[in-house]
Amino acid sequence: MTDQKMFTAGNNDTDTRSDCLVAFSPKTEGGIRIDMKSKVEALYGDSIKALCLKVLDFFGIKNAELSIDDSGALDFIIAARIEAAIKQAISTDKEFILDTIPENKYQTQKDRFRFSRLYLPGNTPKMMLNAGVHKPNAIILDLEDSVAPAKKFEAKLLVRNALGSVNFYGAERMVRINQLPLGLDDIPYIARHYVNLILIPKCENADQILQVENEIDNQRKKHGFTYPIYLMPIIESALGVENAYQIAQASGNIVALAIGLEDLTADLGVRRTKEGKETFFARTRIINACKAVGIQPIDSVFSDVGDEEGLRLNVLEGKALGFEGIGCIHPRQIAPIHQSYAPDTSEIEKALKIVNAFNEAKEKGLGVISIGTKMIDLPVVKRAEKTIKLASELGLLNAVSGA
Repeated sequence: MTDQKMFTAGNNDTDTRSDCLVAFSPKTEGGIRIDMKSKVEALYGDSIKALCLKVLDFFGIKNAELSIDDSGALDFIIAARIEAAIKQAISTDKEFILDTIPENKYQTQKDRFRFSRLYLPGNTPKMMLNAGVHKPNAIILDLEDSVAPAKKFEAKLLVRNALGSVNFYGAERMVRINQLPLGLDDIPYIARHYVNLILIPKCENADQILQVENEIDNQRKKHGFTYPIYLMPIIESALGVENAYQIAQASGNIVALAIGLEDLTADLGVRRTKEGKETFFARTRIINACKAVGIQPIDSVFSDVGDEEGLRLNVLEGKALGFEGIGCIHPRQIAPIHQSYAPDTSEIEKALKIVNAFNEAKEKGLGVISIGTKMIDLPVVKRAEKTIKLASELGLLNAVSGA
């Protein structure tokens, strides 16, 4: 073990909240010395020091200096930061795992609604703590583009701990891993911690899906968990667009394809515009591949957080094309997204008529279903049932006459 050298993890910038900067210096003698500066020291100083000693002891550290500059970090954050600093100094396969809260042991369904997915930088804990309060359909703990290369290892430990310790209030818990092959190294940190879905960025072929599934299976065999982990490849290149159908049918665990327009337009060598003419082919190709396989097409993020009307129009346009969800980068985007994807009165009334006609035809033993002069086939009935289910979940049925 190196003496004197200092290893750091965490953040203490001027706008840092709910985080800490840890500095760990292993020694050859002198025992453990903890130097702490914390805004909550008067209330929690003793418990923070006790946690520090517990983590150090877990990794067999007998002699070291540990300093903490704390801005109100919770236990799971402090533990992740100390572990990250220690693992820069020593080689160990051990992981300091906190107990998973009961609220985070839920599974999700393959066909659940995914209108909104809120991106959260994987190395910024302050954005994680209250994310579920805003009621997105899903949260994405991001290990890829929002994390600086030098911070990616720290982020893996923080995201691992957040999966177990942060109450996301029923939102589907997603993690965007790094681009393969680097992203395969992320999976052991998240797979056994009740992650619901893994996003695969810059996906270009079916083999990448198989690589991810193989690593998930390795972790399943090693740790014995049985819950499903769904997959959402993100298409962000011309090659990915061309291979969209191949990717979409690569695994039964794929629930959706998402499209990433910033990287795609860069790959195409064009500028992204609000009108979106430059990506119309790519978007419709993704939608068609998803519909052919029976999974959800998910639209790219709308990056202008202040333009609520622009977001609304963008979602309505995407919905008209066939998209069934969109990524978002700020909580204020969630409500407009949900409102725009919600079925309007005419859609609900039409769906009710279709389902009622279908049920009446079944009761009469009729093989042909029609409303007026228009024939109704089974796929139309299934879409109508999906609309009614959504309207019921959103509390919209009571407002419709005849519901």
